[in-house]
Amino acid sequence: MGDGNENNPFLRAMVPPRAIIFDIGGVVVGSPLVGINLYEQEKGLPHDYINVGITARGRKGAFQRFERSELALYAFYKTFGEELSDLNSMNRWYTEFCKARRREVPQLPTDLQIDGRHLFGLMMKQSTRIDPLMETALKRLRASGKFRLAALTNNFAPPTAASPENSGGESAHAPTLEEELEHLGISKESQRIRDFFDEYIESAVVGMRKPEEGIYLYALDKLKVRPDEVVFLDDIGHNLKAAAKLGIRTIRVSAASCLQALRQLEQETGIELLDERQVEFEKERIREAEMAKNARKPKL
Repeated sequence: MGDGNENNPFLRAMVPPRAIIFDIGGVVVGSPLVGINLYEQEKGLPHDYINVGITARGRKGAFQRFERSELALYAFYKTFGEELSDLNSMNRWYTEFCKARRREVPQLPTDLQIDGRHLFGLMMKQSTRIDPLMETALKRLRASGKFRLAALTNNFAPPTAASPENSGGESAHAPTLEEELEHLGISKESQRIRDFFDEYIESAVVGMRKPEEGIYLYALDKLKVRPDEVVFLDDIGHNLKAAAKLGIRTIRVSAASCLQALRQLEQETGIELLDERQVEFEKERIREAEMAKNARKPKL
């Protein structure tokens, strides 16, 4: 018989987790949102304009279907670009987004042509470099032998053949398979990331994606743990909210730095996860980024 502590949420929160689940893009590696913002800058679009459109499409959107392997890569490029080039819908969704946050609606585009392949390539190339702080933390968690480590990622099945035709992008010719893999930033680094984890759960493989409830239940079953025995790190609010609804402990990773999130994970695990030399370097990087951001702000 148990001692009754399993029914006390306050006592459960004091118990170290048995498993830790990490998102990949925006947590272990760079965020594809950075690539989206770069594309917006290229095209003179408002900040987050494209991401708002991707999210507003919901489950039936090309991006969401692609991450469940319901669309093949080359068909995805075409549909992705067509959906995001729907000027009236995109402007309406972005206007609603701004008003809901009481922001002034900026000047919106009067013409919109989104290249799905180019945009997605920028997104993926931001998701290839392992964050050095996260790498140190993952190595120390594995070395402790105390936790099951899992990745839970919305991703896609990489191409295994060249496109039979130009996929609607700006290039005048159909790229070779090698060119396509390079365009997507796919390299041996991807396998090195997988090696950190006991379980690597991919939306493109299981046919479910965050924040759908089923993918969290699938992860819990694979890890053989209860929700309250898990800590989950992600950079997207609605992914964390869906996990928390099931009773999973959550930590949000900031787009600016994973430093604060790893401090929280240290408290959850009772393990020192950060190298202090890396911490000082990260604090300096954050200061420099903040100064650069302030310098870009228009002077009143």
